[in-house]
Amino acid sequence: MADRDTLIRDYTSGPVARQLLSFAWPFMLSNLLQTAYNLVDMVVVGQFVGPAGLSAVGVGADLVHMFTFICMGFCNAGQVLISQYVGLKDRESVSRIVGAMFTFILGLSLVLSLFGLVFADQLMAWLNVPPEALVYCRQYTMCCAAGLFFLVGYVMVAAILRGMGESKRPMVFIVIASALNVVLDLVFVSGGMGPFGAALATVIAQGVSFLLCVGYLWRRRDRLGFELRLRYLRPDPGNLKKLLRLGVPMSIQSCAINFSMLFVSSRINVYGVTVSAVNSVGAKLSTVASIICLALSQSGATMVGQNFAARQFGRVTRTLLTALAVGLAFAGALSAVMLAAPEWVFSLFDDDPAVLAMSHSYAVIAVLNFFGYSVRGPSTALCNGMGFPVLNFVLGLLDGVVMRIGLCILLAEGFGMGVTGYWLGGALAGYAFFLVMFPYYLSGRWKKRAPPAAA
Repeated sequence: MADRDTLIRDYTSGPVARQLLSFAWPFMLSNLLQTAYNLVDMVVVGQFVGPAGLSAVGVGADLVHMFTFICMGFCNAGQVLISQYVGLKDRESVSRIVGAMFTFILGLSLVLSLFGLVFADQLMAWLNVPPEALVYCRQYTMCCAAGLFFLVGYVMVAAILRGMGESKRPMVFIVIASALNVVLDLVFVSGGMGPFGAALATVIAQGVSFLLCVGYLWRRRDRLGFELRLRYLRPDPGNLKKLLRLGVPMSIQSCAINFSMLFVSSRINVYGVTVSAVNSVGAKLSTVASIICLALSQSGATMVGQNFAARQFGRVTRTLLTALAVGLAFAGALSAVMLAAPEWVFSLFDDDPAVLAMSHSYAVIAVLNFFGYSVRGPSTALCNGMGFPVLNFVLGLLDGVVMRIGLCILLAEGFGMGVTGYWLGGALAGYAFFLVMFPYYLSGRWKKRAPPAAA
């Protein structure tokens, strides 16, 4: 654990379950609050605008997530490298990776922001956005694309702190930003700005959290065990190569999954604004389930990374088992609520009778999604913690292309199941990571890999 002179956490010794839960709970709350950004957007827009607004925010958020996930792959790669350098006690390399992340990831966010602004109309057409929601969706997407620098910036700084074992401070900043987002949502949307107001509120709030995180990182750089000098902002070829070697497959993995989700949404949107609204609500319910998955994956990846680099394989196993148990328990609780009161859950977003009627048929799909996320958390923690770029690439293609798109087309069009087939195919694809990583873990071959940071 950390001593009094450093904020870096050492997870290569001590009680694994307590460490994982202590490390993960701020992630869980932070992820919950970040999810609340979009949930609040949808709730407020749903109440003031209706199904067309819900559809617009849902589709627009998926598009923005696509851009964010491209950068997130490199953020996760940086987190893995930082955690492994921490496990190897190499502070100089930590500083160099942090500098490389600032330069490369924030530069990439500006490029993607420009792309989103220039090609917004083409993206709307590709997604088959319902005509009633088209103007709203364009407004929401362009506003978020313009503020992508801040959306990505917070994710990047939080990843840096996660790699060092610090999870509580980003949580504090996201609490402040979430409260600001709620206030601005109510002011902007109720004031007649519609989905554009919801997007503007999110960008402003996320910008505040990013600036707070950067300020904390700068003030505590000595205790966090790194230096942020100008010379580090010019990435050296060796560290940039490591970041790209891990980050490119992780980004491809995230993009393949997110692209497949956008593809499925484009097919679902053809069924009309009501189905599109139900799909948007369902996607946000899945995001709630992913809160625990993502927290366990992020915290687990740091602990796996440190212990993998230190060759503490028994601690890697205990970390994965703890993550699996917590994820299954959370999925069970969510499933009980969803099956018992689907209309009540959907009514939190929209009380349109057609949307509520369709909630019953979506309930089983939601349960499959919940448990898919619960087994995904430890699977991605092992894959990312080891820093295995080829496996990340393969898993992204398997989840996004082979299973999600393949199963959706097979069930919806081959077996004539319609929109239910798209939903079912997407839910089953969520188990792809577990179906590969569980046999790989049992084989023990992962123990023979050398940490990339030590290579």
